[in-house]
Amino acid sequence: MTLQEINQAYDRIIGSLNGKELKNAFENIQSLVAGSREYAFQDKLNELQDTYKYMLRYRIEGARDPMQEKIYRDLQMAAYELADRIKHKICDTKSPLTYYVRRRSRHIFPPVSPSELHGQMLRYHDTDNQKQYDLSLVMLFNLIWTSDPYKIEESVAIKDIVSDRKLPFSTGCQVVSALTMGLLSAFDKEKLLLLFDAASLPEEEEIRVRAMIGILLVLYVYEKRVPLYPQIETRLAILSESPGFTKTIQTIILRFILARETEKITRKLQDEIIPEMIKLNPKISKKISLGDLAIENPGDEMNPEWQDILSDSSLGKKIEEFSELQQEGADVMHSTFIHLKNFPFFGEIGNWFLPFTTGHSCLGDRSKQNGNEKEILDTMSSATFMCNSDKYSLYLSMMQLPKEMKEMMIGQFNSQASEAIRQNREELVGKNDRVGVITGQYIQDLYRFFKLHPNHVDFQDIFTMPLDFHNLPILRAYIANEESLTTIAEYYLRKNYFHDALTIYNALIRKNGDSDILFQKTGYCKQMTEDMEGALEAYLRADLLNTGSQWLIRRIAACYRTLKQPGKALEYYRRHEKLSPDYLPVLINIGHCYMELKNYGEALKYYFKVDYLDHKSHKAWRPIAWCSFLTGKYDQARNYYHKIINDQPNMQDLLNAGHTEWALQNIKAAVTYYKQAIKMEDEDFRKFKKHFMMDVPDLIIAGIEETEVPLMLDQLRYALDE
Repeated sequence: MTLQEINQAYDRIIGSLNGKELKNAFENIQSLVAGSREYAFQDKLNELQDTYKYMLRYRIEGARDPMQEKIYRDLQMAAYELADRIKHKICDTKSPLTYYVRRRSRHIFPPVSPSELHGQMLRYHDTDNQKQYDLSLVMLFNLIWTSDPYKIEESVAIKDIVSDRKLPFSTGCQVVSALTMGLLSAFDKEKLLLLFDAASLPEEEEIRVRAMIGILLVLYVYEKRVPLYPQIETRLAILSESPGFTKTIQTIILRFILARETEKITRKLQDEIIPEMIKLNPKISKKISLGDLAIENPGDEMNPEWQDILSDSSLGKKIEEFSELQQEGADVMHSTFIHLKNFPFFGEIGNWFLPFTTGHSCLGDRSKQNGNEKEILDTMSSATFMCNSDKYSLYLSMMQLPKEMKEMMIGQFNSQASEAIRQNREELVGKNDRVGVITGQYIQDLYRFFKLHPNHVDFQDIFTMPLDFHNLPILRAYIANEESLTTIAEYYLRKNYFHDALTIYNALIRKNGDSDILFQKTGYCKQMTEDMEGALEAYLRADLLNTGSQWLIRRIAACYRTLKQPGKALEYYRRHEKLSPDYLPVLINIGHCYMELKNYGEALKYYFKVDYLDHKSHKAWRPIAWCSFLTGKYDQARNYYHKIINDQPNMQDLLNAGHTEWALQNIKAAVTYYKQAIKMEDEDFRKFKKHFMMDVPDLIIAGIEETEVPLMLDQLRYALDE
């Protein structure tokens, strides 16, 4: 049996168990047993199948067994655990994945026990033997990460280490990370309970927050499996009584949402901000115009009445936007450190999650560092906008420089960057409490590992998952309140994750169906995901609850226009006109609606009004020109097309100008415009002809004989050959 076949069989087993299809699960376990040639598992499988058959037979006979639910749950648990054991037994000998390679090394170099390592670390810490302490911490991480399911005595030993206040807090943090990584590789109830123990520590905030992140990830990855263990739900209920529990969960959820932005931020930084910073100079920047915004379309603007409006993303505000993202806690440093993870320090997986401490042996002997080196380490230690992994990368990079360059760079960093880092830390702490800072840094550490580790493909990337923790049934009791869900939904909405936001808004509407704002936002999410009919339905519900929102009226009208119902759209645009008579986007859309209804005279009235009110942008010239053509006012159309062509014409403008000249029987001028239009289509006559033929019905109305059309096209063909 190949590794691929083993993984496929295992996935089928998990899928069957998740779907409560025990017979299918047993059959797939049987194939896994046969393929593994580990027949010691056969007896356990037979036992499970026999128990299940007896339970079913007992049920068919009509007998009611009060223990049936527990027996069924125990069978599911046992089946999951048996599948895990078989898979890991095979992969321990065959798999090239990093996790199993490390597990195999235990047989070559038998590890010391957690209790022995605990004793060693206490001795090394008491004697200030930092290097040996750090090595022991690495051993502890690997021991926990690759361990088999824990027995009670092993759990007690790990719990003793985490709760030992004589050891540095970084020890407990690494135990939590090792437990989390181990659980993401293989489920173990005892390891998860240890995370609950760590999350309950009263004074160790760094350990508690990391443990909460680990718990949420495990609950998410094993969503179907966790409910089989009542003890887990009990521990969660107990943990929920601790101060700040719900707020911590909210913070973690929001930070994982923010982590989705990392790749977009990296691309924006590399493709837009840095190139613009290089190109831009003061003289050029003064000449850049950002005000030429289209008025014909309402665009994708959110309702300003919601207050949480998306930031303007125009060129002139890119740097400001970048700074705001950084203050919000977004991962703006990822691109900077992509290529700085090749130091031997990062050869140990545990070091990717290690809290940054100035005394770590990889940073050199603290007692031998000069003042500048100590200062930069202290400054980096307090920098809240860099994750731990990046801090190690930065310092190790600086230490690789030649002596003079290193001293110059450290001095420059200390003189110029220290104050900026301190100010930034104050701003961040002002906007995000301590829990937010810890959460953000740890999630960024996790992100670095799952994206940048040389063997990252060996691990299931948690950041490719939706991580919609608010949808987990086990968490609903704690974050299903209106305040929590609204906070999460607003964040999704602000980050343009409309499907995710919509799920929550639908849930909120079921609780509160009298909120026009909820219906507005539901409609907006549907509109942004191109569900126009659904958007219109939600907007109309909102309009029943609040008839005075001009933003909402515009949205309803825009939906009707998109759905090819210009008459209904016109009703709402005219309603908006009464509330705001000179609002240009609505006026021009009224003109469009009249044009779509073939009421060209009324359309022209509105286009002329727009041109009068907005004489600088000339946005109304094109519709005025075309509407004039359609109403037989060819001289008026010619005047406007002359204006357009002297400004910035496009292919359609030249085509329409040609139509106008032809209607005026100025054939030579028509041919000239048509030739220019063809050139704008990269001299592709077929493309031009496609556009041309769409206008033939209008040309015939303008008095052009249908028999003249092929003659004009041939005339153009000859003209192009000249």
